[in-house]
Amino acid sequence: MFVLRCGSCGSTVGAPTCGPNVTWSRAEENRTMGLPSGTEVRDGDLWFLPVDASHHGTYTCERSTAEFKLRTLVCRDQRGAWEMEFMVSVSSGQCPHPAERRVFKQGTRDVLPCKQMDILGLNKTTAHVNWLKDCRPLERDGGTIEVDQEGRLRLYGASEDDAGVYTCLINFTLDGQTHTSARSIQLYIHNDPDVILPPALVYPINDTVLVELGSSAELRCLAHLGLREHDENFMYWVVDVPHNDDDHIGRVLLDKSWVYIHEDKGVYGLSTLSISDVIPDLLNVPIHCIVMNPTDQAEGLLWLQKADHTELHTCIGVGLAFGLAVVLLVSGYFFRVDLVLAYRKLCPQLAQQIPDGKEYDAYVSYLHVDDVSSSGTATFALHVLPEVLEKQHGYSLYIRGRDDCPGAAIHDEISATVRRCRRLIIILSADVQSYKSAGTEEVLPLKHSQNHEDYEQKIGLHDALMQNDPRVILVEMDGPLDHSGLSASLRYIRKQQGALQWNTASSANQRCTTLPSNGYFWKCLRYNMPPVPGGRALTTVV
Repeated sequence: MFVLRCGSCGSTVGAPTCGPNVTWSRAEENRTMGLPSGTEVRDGDLWFLPVDASHHGTYTCERSTAEFKLRTLVCRDQRGAWEMEFMVSVSSGQCPHPAERRVFKQGTRDVLPCKQMDILGLNKTTAHVNWLKDCRPLERDGGTIEVDQEGRLRLYGASEDDAGVYTCLINFTLDGQTHTSARSIQLYIHNDPDVILPPALVYPINDTVLVELGSSAELRCLAHLGLREHDENFMYWVVDVPHNDDDHIGRVLLDKSWVYIHEDKGVYGLSTLSISDVIPDLLNVPIHCIVMNPTDQAEGLLWLQKADHTELHTCIGVGLAFGLAVVLLVSGYFFRVDLVLAYRKLCPQLAQQIPDGKEYDAYVSYLHVDDVSSSGTATFALHVLPEVLEKQHGYSLYIRGRDDCPGAAIHDEISATVRRCRRLIIILSADVQSYKSAGTEEVLPLKHSQNHEDYEQKIGLHDALMQNDPRVILVEMDGPLDHSGLSASLRYIRKQQGALQWNTASSANQRCTTLPSNGYFWKCLRYNMPPVPGGRALTTVV
């Protein structure tokens, strides 16, 4: 069995396959023909199941570049598709001709790769790897042989007797049928540094280099040249261009150089082709690296392809947009109070709420305890709040004790008035939680026996929890407070939305304390209040 792959997709186990954008054909006598029997296209790869003498010939794969960035190319037609051409030579023997050459130094330990990972990756549990030497079962007198899980053959203490053609045979099962795949390597064993060995190309094999037009580029070619330097070794580059473009290409500086590199496994040659200015005529044309000596010749292929930065630009744009969105969201969260207030001030017509038939913007609820009737709580509710919200910002407040009618049914009036208000401001204060009695400090429950305040809170909280109307604004004065004395509804609302903090000392002394500034308190209170209806006259504006 044999597999032809169009380009580099799927070249390793786990890599993506070529997909449906690949078309295979067979050329015979300058005619394009269909695929012969015994072949099958699977995920863009051409499978020979099994190889037959009739499969000898030239095969071409054509692949669209819409989805894939190619690293192995041959030519590009007018439709923007890529083509690769393969020459398949079928031998009648069990072992194919060597696909590569390897040189081991005598007495060393080294590895021969099977290089059939596409086959081993299909079914490792049933695949069986067997190595042959000169197409006969592998045997070594006094030598150690080891084959690892990837099918690689390890030779310890290589000797001259180990030289020959090694074939990696893989027997495996596919779709219920038993198949055999084979690949051969020519192995040389040398200990004489003066022996000239056939060159073995390391890279490029058939690679693509992404370049920018007008920029410089350096192409590199690496080949194993034997055990020592020899004057008979040569490395050079050939650029294939149409004849009518010869003069144009000649104006491009192609500076080539090569050097020897000494490593444990011998001597390598590294050739560098320097291009001072990449022009369009150099794109998508074959550039050959040729390595030769008196024994043999090796050739590598490179292509220059214009770099596509669309994906990079898209990623940068998405990243910047995402970063900007995060900054805006974070800024909007931390500065939401100032933004909303600025919006209401700059666009009063747009910020106006839809008419809802409500008479008051807020109902102010606080505890009326005779012993603390002159406390800061009453002062705040009856004087400070109206001074700022009503006179400076045009809000309409209902404050019981100031706006209720004498002689009216209190519970009925409270129920009706709360439902005519857009907000319910509940003021909680530490000075109504405790008082001195006979020299002993006792705790008063927030739900006092004079329970008109408790009733108005119950009505407002019931509507707020069931209908979210009116919305509740909690104000805590001179905390911390003992929240265990609050009703379950108040504790729930405070847990969900928190409470605004008012510091009487800060207001009286006109200086900041450890508590939040009262200037910020007024911003937050106005933020939680509805927009001021248009047409209301203000006494002063700040």
